[in-house]
Amino acid sequence: MRGTRIAGAVLLAGTVTGLAAGPAQAQEYRYWSFWDGKGGTWTYATEGPATQRPADGAVAGFRFTVGADSAAAGKPRTAAGFDAICGDTPAKEGRKRIGIVLDFGTAADAPGGERPPKARTECAQVSEDASAGEALAAVARPLRYDANALLCGIAGYPKAGCAESVNGSEKGSKDGSESKGSGADAAPSTGAAEGRAGGGDGSGDGGPSAGLLGGVAAVVVLGAAAVWQARRRRG
Repeated sequence: MRGTRIAGAVLLAGTVTGLAAGPAQAQEYRYWSFWDGKGGTWTYATEGPATQRPADGAVAGFRFTVGADSAAAGKPRTAAGFDAICGDTPAKEGRKRIGIVLDFGTAADAPGGERPPKARTECAQVSEDASAGEALAAVARPLRYDANALLCGIAGYPKAGCAESVNGSEKGSKDGSESKGSGADAAPSTGAAEGRAGGGDGSGDGGPSAGLLGGVAAVVVLGAAAVWQARRRRG
């Protein structure tokens, strides 16, 4: 009986450890991601466009993509160069210029029945206290938000839907060549949302974390060893 109990505990530990080692499948979503252009490169935004208030000379990028989180999100494919975007727009007193890059994504990332518009850049000239969302609205209407203030559509694209889940057969492409498929019950933190997303680091993984399962396995193993030692002393 004693050997059976210990063997059962060790077997359970091995089963839990095996679960911990198995890869978690992250649910992916189709959504607009939000980026900061700095030094000609793109960095995932740490807050949404309604709260971010960029300075004159900043560049904000928006990319329609498919991914589970910020690490998987496709960056805008246009360079983040302010001079190239706003060089022909003269400065005005009491106003600031924000370069806006709109990348509507690839055909593979598009919702069924829709084709992404051609990427474009705009120079938004707005009040000095304007947010990135207000700069976007100045050059890319109509914008569409959901009840949680998640940015769902820019310049009318896509026509419907908002951060809907994408199953394995619908996976899109980051850059038109790399296949990928944006957890389980919640949309990714896009950076383009006010209220649901701020830093682009939230996504479900469809199951318990490997760290949690590994911890459970360790507890089971230690418990089995303690029982064995106690019974050995009594014997």
